[in-house]
Amino acid sequence: MPTAKKRARTYDPAKTRIAVLAQFGNVREAVAALSPEQLALPTRLGDWTVRELVAHIGMAITAVHRALERPAPPAQNAVILDWPFATAASSSAIADFTRTLAAQHPDLGAYLADIEQTLTGHLDSHPGSRLLDTNAGAMPLADYLVTRTVELCVHTDDLNAAVPGLDIPYDRQALAACTRLLADALAVKAPGGSTEVRIPPYAVVQCVEGPRHTRGTPPNVVETDPLTWIRLATGRVGWMDAMEEAKVRASGERADLGGLLPIMS
Repeated sequence: MPTAKKRARTYDPAKTRIAVLAQFGNVREAVAALSPEQLALPTRLGDWTVRELVAHIGMAITAVHRALERPAPPAQNAVILDWPFATAASSSAIADFTRTLAAQHPDLGAYLADIEQTLTGHLDSHPGSRLLDTNAGAMPLADYLVTRTVELCVHTDDLNAAVPGLDIPYDRQALAACTRLLADALAVKAPGGSTEVRIPPYAVVQCVEGPRHTRGTPPNVVETDPLTWIRLATGRVGWMDAMEEAKVRASGERADLGGLLPIMS
């Protein structure tokens, strides 16, 4: 697992809290309108149906509840940028738990509404500095909420891809935080300053070993939009496919990121 030595970007805790609740609300409202036939549709996540994907989204948010209900760890030993590299280790357990949740909650609308109410209550009761024991280590609640924007935005895209005509909107702040965290994770995975990755309007990072760019137009530039970046970073689309579909513009001998992606899977 790469070590997150670079200084982490700072996020406004109040804006992150609002963003998580807003994006979860967007998902909850859309799910409430889905028919049984739509919930039974396949997704691009292996053998998961839409129903199981929705259950997983709920699980990703209740991770906050579960952590807050445990004793606070004695000291912080993880930062936000450790999280993207810690998720793969628990993927099998997550899949099993997701299927159990889907079976236990036939009324997904009620399930998500209850989660939303509980989350709001927890966030009203705990400061952002409260330490949580997470899958990446002990980190503050405010930081862990940033990781929830990734879960919500990535899986909102999965839902939109699975259900024809579904167009769940993205909260701007949630999409920005998700994009920035995944961009910064690339810079941790491939430290350096020879390549500039641009994801307007939310993020610009320097990465990849080689001659460091200091002024003027960088010799190696990659540019894409936020949703394409999220799909690349999580393996929803491959580098060559994105290039062939003109979803990515890359120039320079160190602008091929295919060997560095995905960051999360």
